[in-house]
Amino acid sequence: MVRLFSYGGDMIRTLTFVIGLGGAAGLSQFPEFSQQYVQRLGGAVDELTRVANDFDASAAAEGLTREDALAQMVGTGFVERRRVDMENTFDRLDRLSADLFALRDASAVQRLTQAARLRDTELAQATWQDFKPAVPLTLDGAICALVGFIAAGGVIGAILRLPRLFRRRRTA
Repeated sequence: MVRLFSYGGDMIRTLTFVIGLGGAAGLSQFPEFSQQYVQRLGGAVDELTRVANDFDASAAAEGLTREDALAQMVGTGFVERRRVDMENTFDRLDRLSADLFALRDASAVQRLTQAARLRDTELAQATWQDFKPAVPLTLDGAICALVGFIAAGGVIGAILRLPRLFRRRRTA
């Protein structure tokens, strides 16, 4: 019977190395992806700011604050839906503005520690659709590749070594 781990540590080391390389290749793309995401994020914030400013200007022309104008948007289904749409727009603007503030001047490595800020599904999907993988020739790309190699290789190496660890305990 051929055992999966018949070659001992060599097979585990090889598989760990290959998966580590995959992690390195994947995470090395993060600097460029995050940079493109931040560009789209800036464009989205600019456009949402324009919409908010238009709404605020219309409200001010009627002597209303934003909150007062939103409160007056009642009476028909359409107007109430439009109020909810505008509230969602203002909430999204606030969220995206905070993300842009945190990410705009951050290096790619710093963005890696703030990856949760790349959370807008619509922007992430649009970025991914246009994204073309490339060989990273920057320090940030190299650092991300190293982190990806260590993370992927470390996780899979630990998982593959578990059976050997349990086998040693049983024989001891």
